[in-house]
Amino acid sequence: MLFSKTISAAVAIALATIATSFVEASPVRIPEGLVARSVESAVAADASSPDAAAFSPLSERTWTAEEIEEHHQWVKRSSSGINDWSCVPSAGKRPIVLVHGLIANKDDNWIYMGPRLKAAGYCVYSLTYGTLPGIYLIAGLDKMENGAAQLSTFVDKVLAATKAPKVDLVGHSQGSLMPRYYLKFLGGAAKVNKFSAFGTIAYGTTLDGIAPFLISLGLYDPIKKILYPVSLSCSQFPQGSNFLNNLNAGGDTVPGVQYQFIASKFDEIVTPYTNGFLRDNNPALQNIVLQDICSLDV
Repeated sequence: MLFSKTISAAVAIALATIATSFVEASPVRIPEGLVARSVESAVAADASSPDAAAFSPLSERTWTAEEIEEHHQWVKRSSSGINDWSCVPSAGKRPIVLVHGLIANKDDNWIYMGPRLKAAGYCVYSLTYGTLPGIYLIAGLDKMENGAAQLSTFVDKVLAATKAPKVDLVGHSQGSLMPRYYLKFLGGAAKVNKFSAFGTIAYGTTLDGIAPFLISLGLYDPIKKILYPVSLSCSQFPQGSNFLNNLNAGGDTVPGVQYQFIASKFDEIVTPYTNGFLRDNNPALQNIVLQDICSLDV
């Protein structure tokens, strides 16, 4: 056991060491209509643009015309019918707001579920939240308090566009955690009818015991210091973090909102998996173990 945790600690240190290299190698965000060109020409051509900083490359990678087209087609497929601001909700169907997880975005997290909810007759909306400067394509990296403020603004926009009194939220991973801050502290309870989430995290994670093991070795804070500039939210996930203690103090649900949280017994990120469940004695709360529905699912 000690040997395995030592190996795990070594892996964690290695991952932390290469974190800044990962950011430096982030691909260039592709503006609509961009054609393939070299890094040097792109920088020169965009230097006078007021948005130049948003597209400054962080690596030497360039994109071919075929890659750009493939990217555009992928985005079209994954966001088909999503964020249609002219959509009128069908009777009995509230607008759905999709909330992605850590290192995801509004497109890739919902490439399967989003179009299917739209096809089922719902007005479906999705936002990318928690971005950090210089890191493109992945999000959920900023502090969750800031992500919750972005979610609040987005929900207000959806309600104004659809004239609906409330929305339903569907979240994945961090998308099961950050919205609870919105519901509890930013007035979201009055604007949300139901909050369903899968891959849930309600009381943090021990990372299969790695986090407390690193603490015992005095390595947790040094690793946190390395990771913090590229993921402010990561330090909020461990069991017992200040963010989680504040969020769960006095109850982990709010009146007027229905909760449905789905977790897997075999979750390797949220450990123990029961930390994915809410604990209030609330008749509007339903915790579901995935394997109770289908024993073959992992």
